[in-house]
Amino acid sequence: MAAAMDPEVLDMLTGLLTRHSVGPKHLFAPGPDEAELQAALRAAMRTPDHHGLRPYCFVLIGDGRRAELARLFEDCARRHGKPEDEVRQEGERAYNGPVLVALTARIQDHPQVPPHEQWMCAGGALTNFLNALHLMGYGAKMLSGRKAADPAIGAALCAPGETLVGWIVIGTPTTAARARGEDDIAQITREWR
Repeated sequence: MAAAMDPEVLDMLTGLLTRHSVGPKHLFAPGPDEAELQAALRAAMRTPDHHGLRPYCFVLIGDGRRAELARLFEDCARRHGKPEDEVRQEGERAYNGPVLVALTARIQDHPQVPPHEQWMCAGGALTNFLNALHLMGYGAKMLSGRKAADPAIGAALCAPGETLVGWIVIGTPTTAARARGEDDIAQITREWR
């Protein structure tokens, strides 16, 4: 346990313990530059990955593609019977945050790596990505829901065999991240008896 007493280790752990999602309305420029984004993506690749399947992909959505994404969001809202003011609001969500990244999963039929392990790997990659961004001073939030399940949006963002998981909105937070409640580890642990 001597390493845990190292001030550098304690600083890193303190950094991880302060990570919480920051909503899109609190994320502004600047976002991570290319080198910072690449570092966060390398951190994502450190997730446990049985057989090295890499069952995830981060799809970088550049500013030049946001209008197309907005149209897809608006079309989805129309298909769900939303009134035009809500359709416009849905389209505006494509412009949230200075950096926008979609996450896809590619779950394969593998004799040694069941689907649940592949999903855990994709979740671990997301967590490492978010933690790396946080440690660099950025805020981020993973968004999913109805739009992530929309076949037209999924077809636009996914390669064959992939499932759209959702979007990660990234930027500089204008407000401190807040916890949703107390970190009570008793809620997530038990002894095997």
